[in-house]
Amino acid sequence: MALDPARVVAQLQELRELTGDENGAQRVAWTETWARARAWLADLLSDLPLEVERDAAGNDWYTLRGETERAVLLGGHMDSVPNGGWLDGCLNVLAGAEALRRIAGEGTPAVTVRLVDWADEEGARFGRSLFGSSAAGGSMADQEELRRLTDREGVSLPDAVGAFGVELDRALEAHAQLATAAAYLELHIEQGPVLESRELPLGAVLGTFGVERWRVTWTGQAAHAGSTPMKERRDALAGAAKLALAIRDIARETGGGAVCTSGGVTCRPGIVTSVVETAEQLLDQRHLDAAALASMLARAQELSRGFAEEERIDVAWERLWNIQPILFDETLIGLCDEAITEIAGVSHRLPSGPLHDAAEVARAGVPTVMMFVQSLRGLSHTRLEDTREEHLEQSVAALDRLAAKTIAHVAAA
Repeated sequence: MALDPARVVAQLQELRELTGDENGAQRVAWTETWARARAWLADLLSDLPLEVERDAAGNDWYTLRGETERAVLLGGHMDSVPNGGWLDGCLNVLAGAEALRRIAGEGTPAVTVRLVDWADEEGARFGRSLFGSSAAGGSMADQEELRRLTDREGVSLPDAVGAFGVELDRALEAHAQLATAAAYLELHIEQGPVLESRELPLGAVLGTFGVERWRVTWTGQAAHAGSTPMKERRDALAGAAKLALAIRDIARETGGGAVCTSGGVTCRPGIVTSVVETAEQLLDQRHLDAAALASMLARAQELSRGFAEEERIDVAWERLWNIQPILFDETLIGLCDEAITEIAGVSHRLPSGPLHDAAEVARAGVPTVMMFVQSLRGLSHTRLEDTREEHLEQSVAALDRLAAKTIAHVAAA
């Protein structure tokens, strides 16, 4: 059964019609739209000789048994952010499915090959990314924090995942899925401008940024907007605004690709006739170097205390999630370079700023590599996200070539 990269592009377009609207993709994890996409994927693979399983964390596994139990994993995620793009996550899964179809068509592979659709990579509903892969990787140590998370409607994370048959207390049982894993491969759109700026379709990924993600709560005093003089105000939003501007300087001063983002501020009472009493601010900081990342966080916290004093308000920090920088496997990076060069003529090595399930698999000790395909204008997490069809087809071919090389490497080890 020959590889058909054009089929993947057609499937991506079909999925866009099935689970998107005029605002973009709507496959937010733990929703009915997400479930519809996963059922569609299962139907797509139903004609192949695969063992299908959903683990304790909600990850879906499609296993093609080989001559040995040692397994090469191909992975991605079907969930999206609200109003997301047509490629983020689902390209990984569908390209992996096409490679799996080609491998199955050639008979029993030398090693077992498994496709995984990770549950809730994005963390869009509860602010906790990499749910399924962190459970499988064994790093989900913050279950008490997870129990306290709620969405905008007040639904708790345990209740939301429970509606899909996932018990938070048992999620770590998914770790057993990696017991025979010998390698993990993941294709993804770049979500940035580097490959496009170099006029290159594909790149091999060196590793992922470390991340610190926090909720910063500023507390002042509500007061009438018309009768409270400016000098008498204890405006919680003022602290959040100052920090939002200050973290830009922190990133610039740190260098090395550092990025800091104030991703949202929720104000209460949230009416135009009142000074803001509380402002909940979401902060995200990323860097490839662990020491630099720690320094960025310490500097932001130090500045926040100064801003709170200036505005006569209080500030409190609550960690939502963090991960250390993760470097990928040198041997697999080399094989990825080879596969890309054979398909596209030239490869480029680059780091990943966004989070990916691959980081959780890598820090669990499984040799891992990612491949990036160019993103037009560097846009992602928006309906404007796009990649040229010829580059999408090249990425499917290159992932398949990488899978073949990795299977041979694992079989020979």
